[in-house]
Amino acid sequence: MLSTTLGRLQLANPVMSASGTFGSGWEGRQFSDLGRVGALVSKTVTVRPRHGNPPPRIWETASGMLNSIGLENKGADYFLAETLPKMRELAAGGRGPRVVVNIGGESIDEFVQLAERFSAAGVDALEVNLSCPNVQEGKLLFSTEPRLTERAVAAVKRVATVPVFAKLSPNVTDITAIAKAAEQGGADGLTAINTLIGMAVDWRRRRPILGRGIGGLSGPAIKPVALRMVYEVARSVRVPVVAAGGARSADDVLDFVCAGAGAVQIGTAMFTDPALMVRIVDDLRERLTAAGTTIAELRGCLHRETPAPAARCGGHA
Repeated sequence: MLSTTLGRLQLANPVMSASGTFGSGWEGRQFSDLGRVGALVSKTVTVRPRHGNPPPRIWETASGMLNSIGLENKGADYFLAETLPKMRELAAGGRGPRVVVNIGGESIDEFVQLAERFSAAGVDALEVNLSCPNVQEGKLLFSTEPRLTERAVAAVKRVATVPVFAKLSPNVTDITAIAKAAEQGGADGLTAINTLIGMAVDWRRRRPILGRGIGGLSGPAIKPVALRMVYEVARSVRVPVVAAGGARSADDVLDFVCAGAGAVQIGTAMFTDPALMVRIVDDLRERLTAAGTTIAELRGCLHRETPAPAARCGGHA
């Protein structure tokens, strides 16, 4: 009922954590049984440690949040030695969630280095962060130019021995052009979307609130944008799509599944409710049982010529 496949990657259910919102998963183990979710996605790992952007780095908005963390992390050496073993422990020898490591680089060579090291370490999949708006002065080089997208993904694929998912930016004119380029480069799947570039201003102090001025907007506010982009991407490529962007309930997950997603990442909502992912798994089973359907049957139903009835297409109770 809940199982789903993302190319070679099989998940017990379509619920995943979103990179950058739940650490490695280890930090949230006290709140719920994380062995029940489909996959855990790490915070972005870079070749060398990064200190991140100057504070303030987070600002709550009316229906979400802005962040400008800047990929702060302790680097690949630390992650391999200290963090990955903990993620493997949560994975319970393959009986629990799949382990997906999100990698970030400022050059193709850095992406390749990370892909080689984490493939050798035996993770279940890589998510290539081509699209973080809080580094490289917000230029988003690898996720806004199709040729660079294709080159970066192809370079990673040449050395990776595990499935490779390219994480796409919404801050483009046509996300399908980038999606097709990533597919052409050999991506096994795509994650859509990353955060939308935004900002907040303190008019009394006459300055931006975030230390770097701009940041990435996430949370419920971006769900309609993410849903539209997942629908467009799923229609334009043959590889599986993982949705990310504002999901905070089982109904949200099923909306994305109908739009063509094979799995859905939960992110910003877990800052206020770190047990949310596991509860969504339970709610999904309840809704699917009531509707007499499965994730596999609903997946991409909006793209079929004869759509299923509303109740079988993720209709809200």
